[in-house]
Amino acid sequence: MTAPEDWLLSAEERGNAATDLPAWTEGNLAVPLVHGTAYFDQLVECVQALDEDDHLFFTDWRGDPDEELRPGGPTVAQLFTEAVQRGVTVRGLVWRSHVDWLSFSSRENRALDREVEDGGGLVVLDQRVRRGGSHHQKLVVCRHDQDATKDVAFVGGIDLCHSRRDDADHRGDPQSLPMAAAYGPTPPWHDVQLMIRGPAVAAVDTVFRERWDDPMDPDQGNPVAHVIDRLRRSRMFADRLAPQLPAPPPMGPHLVQNLRTYPAMRPPYRFAPGGERSVARGYSKAIRRARRLIYLEDQYMWSGEVAQLFADALRDHPDLHLVVVVPRVPDQDGAIAKTPQYVGRWQALEMVRRADRDRVHVFDIENHEGTPVYVHAKVCVVDDVWASVGSDNFNRRSWTHDSELSSAVLDTTLDPREPRDPAGTGDGARTFARDLRLVLAREHTDRAADGSEDADLLDPAAFVTTLEAQADELDAWYAGGRRGPRPRGRLRHHEPEQLSLTTRLWATPLYRLVDDPDGRPLRLRRRREF
Repeated sequence: MTAPEDWLLSAEERGNAATDLPAWTEGNLAVPLVHGTAYFDQLVECVQALDEDDHLFFTDWRGDPDEELRPGGPTVAQLFTEAVQRGVTVRGLVWRSHVDWLSFSSRENRALDREVEDGGGLVVLDQRVRRGGSHHQKLVVCRHDQDATKDVAFVGGIDLCHSRRDDADHRGDPQSLPMAAAYGPTPPWHDVQLMIRGPAVAAVDTVFRERWDDPMDPDQGNPVAHVIDRLRRSRMFADRLAPQLPAPPPMGPHLVQNLRTYPAMRPPYRFAPGGERSVARGYSKAIRRARRLIYLEDQYMWSGEVAQLFADALRDHPDLHLVVVVPRVPDQDGAIAKTPQYVGRWQALEMVRRADRDRVHVFDIENHEGTPVYVHAKVCVVDDVWASVGSDNFNRRSWTHDSELSSAVLDTTLDPREPRDPAGTGDGARTFARDLRLVLAREHTDRAADGSEDADLLDPAAFVTTLEAQADELDAWYAGGRRGPRPRGRLRHHEPEQLSLTTRLWATPLYRLVDDPDGRPLRLRRRREF
């Protein structure tokens, strides 16, 4: 078994000497929660276990106070305010957001702020981002002052808001958000959150505290927002947090590394004065070690600079396959909303396909009624060894510009199933990474959840062949007029939108400036480094 530093970033490689985060922590138990229903159910259970003098910290891109976390409740606001009433310290950092008419969440995030504060908690609307940027982290930390073995953290892609409470049937959240017409009135939503126990919980706690304690004005760079917040008596500054509780004891076999993105800012973050790009660096290190299979689920997959990393890996290693699962269409209709995304995805996919078209496999998914499922998950599995679940997408914005948080997991448990060392490097497949890939593949291929039908999913070559065959069969069923029973599975071959030269000419600058901006210092941009 190779050393952890072969896969995980060292403190020096993180490139941010100002942070208090450890390079990684050992002795953790990480459990992937696939779909909002699974996450929300665990969240309710963990928050309801908190009592007097315990801590509940959260960050969010969008929060809807009335979102029901279970059928019939509690809602997000009820869960958090009831915790306050039991004596729990509840603190939140929510992105202040752009205006709602641009399909953002200003009104909703203000409502969450107001309702939690009316219940006795404290939520800061945070605009400490680059112009046009966002706080995109989605984390919840539950700390117990009397029994640290109960501590838990949640990290991933799922916001505490409408449209997220979906399950494996993918009929959507009854409390839905308006999306592109292709997704119907209750858009199906595919997502993943990670539940973590053990010393890594304290590291996620530190992620929250560093941003909470930063002295920069939360309305940084936005004087209009500053005036509006004062008129509406919004929370402008954070209070002093209670001292951090001791780290939980070891709970499992997993090494967990917290990877983050913070942009280069002026004035700078105190905890990341030059920004932080450990998401980009952590993924880059893992992907350069790939030999047989990179499995991705991603909302965008649209940046040429990120795609270059995969293209180089494909050229360097002739047995490597890249499997990508993406949404069929963007989340919003309208040329300005979706066309720049098509430009970015077309550029990225063409770049990796030029490396070797036969080893790049791109799919989208649908439910059994034929409605496309919106893929919001941000998952990467490399050679069944290294895996990551987070808030970051595979684009330049997530790797340099917005605030992001991802948890990379390296299991110390060697997986006994063949092939035991698919990459042939001596690393050996690890149980967590392989199980994560298989759990997702079983859903997409309609296989038994107990693993009894995994025989053609374990080996990378067989895995790719199976996915391709099932997508071929479903595509052929549609091409043949949908005669006969619908084939098994939910995978369709994804082809990027074909755009005219005229369309590319106007959409490409918009994509680079608005959809996929660059938050790196100038010296790194010039060197094309992260």
